Amino acid sequence: MKLCFNEATTLENSNLEKDLEICEAHGYDYIEIRTTDKLPEYLETQTLDDLADYFRAHHIKPLALNALEFFNNRDKEGHDAIIQEFQEMMTVCDKIGAKYVVAVPLVTTDKILKKDIKANSIAVLEELSDIAKPHGVKIAVEFIGHPECTVNTFRDAYDIVQTVDRDNVGLVFDSFHFHAMGSNIEDLKNADGSKIFIFHIDDTEDFQIGLLTDDDRVWPGQGTIDLDAHIATLKKIGYRDVVSVELFRPEYYKLTPEETIQKAKETTVSVISKHFNI
Repeated sequence: MKLCFNEATTLENSNLEKDLEICEAHGYDYIEIRTTDKLPEYLETQTLDDLADYFRAHHIKPLALNALEFFNNRDKEGHDAIIQEFQEMMTVCDKIGAKYVVAVPLVTTDKILKKDIKANSIAVLEELSDIAKPHGVKIAVEFIGHPECTVNTFRDAYDIVQTVDRDNVGLVFDSFHFHAMGSNIEDLKNADGSKIFIFHIDDTEDFQIGLLTDDDRVWPGQGTIDLDAHIATLKKIGYRDVVSVELFRPEYYKLTPEETIQKAKETTVSVISKHFNI
């Protein structure tokens, strides 16, 4: 299995240029690039051509653009903005060779019928799939394990991508989000592994299901999630591609970028190596 770094892990103590340099030095294979902040910051002083040149000259490669936020159940203006943003992402993917765009469902306090969430999510993902196909890019839907997210369990997210039934539409399996809303491991056991595009590894403190937030994440293997069950099940259903470490821990942002990136690798490899060569 290949090792990837998600830039949320150094959200407040680094930038894209530093992340790339340190991840390259520590032997990461891939990086997930944050398009909401770190990529725009990079482009203030450098260009996409510069970024593409870096990837051509180094081992580390771009796995995904993270993320197309709140893609479903938008009004017309919001939907048009999502389509425009996604088209711009295709330009970035073409230039630097990113394989995936992570798509995050709407987070809202509004009540929306589940049938309307499913229907709109399917319609938008089909539209995005058509746009992405000529670029060879895949869409990885990341359900968010919080009550206010419109798609917040593995079962609902998997149902949506199965109904879309496109080769370039699948899921992000995030251990934190899976745990945070009490998703059922049996649903993962019965899933088609080819529909899981990216594995986000993380762990969490032992707070109540439904009340966990990103700040509660901890290094892999140092929390309450049964990561061995997640990883063993992923292996059994045929997933063996990339593990991407993604944390949002405020106290970790007080470390140096190198300390964070090194510790993220050490803890991830320690957990993963019980099941996969990495």
